[in-house]
Amino acid sequence: MHSWRRNVELLEMVGRPKSVGFQADMAHTMLFTMGYNAPEDALLEDGFDDNALAAAYRKMANALRPWMFDFHVAQNDGTVKGEGSHDKTGRHCQPLDPHGKLDIVRDAGAWLRGEDGQPTRAVQHVCWDGCMFPNAVMMQQQTWNDVLAVMVKVRDAHGWN
Repeated sequence: MHSWRRNVELLEMVGRPKSVGFQADMAHTMLFTMGYNAPEDALLEDGFDDNALAAAYRKMANALRPWMFDFHVAQNDGTVKGEGSHDKTGRHCQPLDPHGKLDIVRDAGAWLRGEDGQPTRAVQHVCWDGCMFPNAVMMQQQTWNDVLAVMVKVRDAHGWN
């Protein structure tokens, strides 16, 4: 499941959109656009700029959005970490990390709005994915202030109430 294109192919072959779906995590799916694990399906070239990232991210999300069951808001600094079978998984970073590549609010819209720009309301819950933060980071009040602030911005920008 390391390629946006292979994910779509597999989901279409299974053909059970009400039973089998996709968890869209912003940090992990950013790797799809970069081609970290499937270079043949990369949508970005080295040295990409913010506009190229936004367009590539939207293209990838448009292909996978019909299969999305769950959405995780997250930030990625464009690097990978992991081990074993997960040796190249997206490196989550804090929402205000100056090295973060995603414009969280804008890029969340790639998942939460259809190609027509209207909110899809396709998921029941919008979650924050901070699973790769050390416990010490999770115990800091400022971490939660920053996470909640960006979650409110995503909610307000994309029609959640």
